[in-house]
Formats: sequence, structure tokens, C-alpha cells
Amino acid sequence: MRIDSLKSQTFDRLHAAGFDAVGVTSPGAIVTAGPAFRDFLKRGWHGDMDWMATTAARRADPNTLWPDARSIVVAAMNYGPEHDPLDALDRRACGTISVYAQNRDYHDVIKGKLKQVADWMHQASGAGVKVFVDTAPVLEKPLAAAAGIGWQGKHTNLVSREFGSWLFLGAIFTTADLPTDTPGSDSCGSCRKCLDICPTDAFPQPYRLDARRCISYLTIEHKGTIAPEFRTAMGNRIYGCDDCLAICPWNKFAVRAQEAKFHARSDLVSPALAELAGLDDAAFRSRFSGSPVKRIGRNRFVRNVMIAIGNSADQSLIPVLHQRLHDAEPVVRAMAVWALRRLVDTERIEQLKAMHLPGETALDVRHEWLCDAGGTHPMEATAQ
Repeated sequence: MRIDSLKSQTFDRLHAAGFDAVGVTSPGAIVTAGPAFRDFLKRGWHGDMDWMATTAARRADPNTLWPDARSIVVAAMNYGPEHDPLDALDRRACGTISVYAQNRDYHDVIKGKLKQVADWMHQASGAGVKVFVDTAPVLEKPLAAAAGIGWQGKHTNLVSREFGSWLFLGAIFTTADLPTDTPGSDSCGSCRKCLDICPTDAFPQPYRLDARRCISYLTIEHKGTIAPEFRTAMGNRIYGCDDCLAICPWNKFAVRAQEAKFHARSDLVSPALAELAGLDDAAFRSRFSGSPVKRIGRNRFVRNVMIAIGNSADQSLIPVLHQRLHDAEPVVRAMAVWALRRLVDTERIEQLKAMHLPGETALDVRHEWLCDAGGTHPMEATAQ
């Protein structure tokens, strides 16, 4: 099969499979992404995501991942929400789950479709193919920009003129030498809405992200207690954060397809915090079956719920926090203490401290009992 025909038929099959934008680039097209990524790691902005450092060489250079690859087909699927995600932030007794996680795990959806097309490519041309979707050591966003699907915005995510900031990405590496597409051009201009809306100032400068300050990182990747400086800013965000994506002006062009590929599950759109706080491990696994949320585990998730309750100003949720003071997981107990400090008066906190602190052995939980409402320990205050 002729190379140009292989490319056009591959594109046709990807569009038929539900992908909204496709493009081709070469493995060497993202040479500038490598140094930027290594600088990101050198600064420690990846936080606890040690796997980024261990796979740095393969991420920075696609040919290191697969030396035989000659072309990379990048495919993008629109997951634009039906409603503005920022509206959910006002429903303080409910949790906010990132749009991408409100339905099936997109990794499974995207990978299955890409594999079907990749198999056809191999059968039609004999070319070698490998499929990668997010979890592999691939810098999808620079590759997508190089393939002409869009550009990396100031929030570091991919932006498209047609689909705004709402695109899932996947890639087919192939030994076929396909014609490449023109890279996307930056169209952010002087706009900085995505930077200014960030609740935790996670962008030290445009196009640079300190993941350690990002609410998506804190609620999903970070395993311990959340640092006091970020807790109030988290609001009711219990899994991820869509603020910088949702505010992007290019989203006004992101018209959802008539047959939307990702419909939000009703039970994952603004779920009640009181209900989520009571989930045990089995109930958590059942509730989030097939959802990306399941991957972080019950303990980390309920930790996030505790913080959201502390930010809710809802006195009716106090009994829920009392129950979590007896939780088997220290990180949940610790955040329940912080939440109670936000909702009850000092006298009641002292009563609860007298009841729970003597028998508490976990250092993080003891620290929370001894801190003030701002998360400052008496000894730390003295040192200052």
C-alpha cells in the first residue's frame, strides 16, 4: 500500500472510531520538549511522581522508547462537558470530580479503539505498530502539538481551535514512514485566564507547572496529608481540578458532537459529601467501578472528602466528621480533625481533643490535634 494512502485510510478509520482530530509527526519532532521536561524534574516540580524521573529518558526521546519508530500518529477525542464545571464549585455540600473522571476510564476507551486501527495498519502494510495512551512514558501533549492537533497552552495542556482544552490523547507509533503534518501554532496571545484562576498558584510562569501545588496532583497523586496552605484553596474539589481548563476562551468553539462519546454518570456529578464520607473500601470500589477515581483508593479519596467538608461551612456534616475520628486510616482521621476545627468552636475542639488525643498514636493525627485552625503547631509558632 502506498504511504499516502496508508495515512489517509488510517485517518479515515480513526475518525470512524470516534476520534475528532488526528495528525502525524516524527519521533524527532519534539527535541525541545526534552530539556523542558528535564528542567521540570530538576526543580522537583514532579513531587511524589517518581515514575516520571525513572522513565525520563524514554519520555524525552520517543526513539529511546522504540528505536524502530519512524512516525507517530496522534489521535484526539473530544470530551467537552455538557455544563460548565466551575458551576459545581458553588455546591459546597457536594464534591466536585474532574470532568474526565465522571465516566468510564478513558484509558480503556481510547486504547481499545487505537488498537483496532493499529492492527489494521499492520495487516494492510506490514508495518510495526505500538499503541500508547497516557500511562506509558510518552509526552503526548508535545507530540500532539507537533502533529498539528493544537498547541500547549499557558496551563501546559493541549488547546485546540476546534475543541478548546477538552481532548483525550493517544498515539500509534509505527515503523511506516508517513508524511508529517504541520505543527500547531500558539494562539494564546496575551490571555492569562488559566494562570490567574488557579486556586493554588501552581504556575510559576506561563507554560510551566509546579505539580506539587496543583490540586489535581494533590488530590490524586499525593499520598499523605495535604499541606495546610492548600486545604482551603481545594474547596470542594475531591478528585482533580478543571479550573484552568474550563476558563480557557477557546472552549467556546468546543461544541460537543451530536453523539457525545463521554456522558457523565449522574452519581459522579456533584455527589453529596455526607454520602461519600461514609464509604468503606468495598463501597468505594463498587461506587467507582470503571472510573479513574478507583485507582487512588478509598483512603486517599475520603481524605479529600474530609477537606471538602471542612470547607463546606455546613454544620449538618459535623456528625460525619465525628465518625471519621474513629477511622482506621490515619490520614482520614487527621483531615477529619482539621475539618472539625473549621466547623466547631474552640471549646468543642478542646473537648474532642481531650477524648481522642491521649489514645492517638499516629504522628500526623496528633499534629492536627495540636495545631490551630490554620494548621500551625504551637512549637512552630514559637519558632517563628
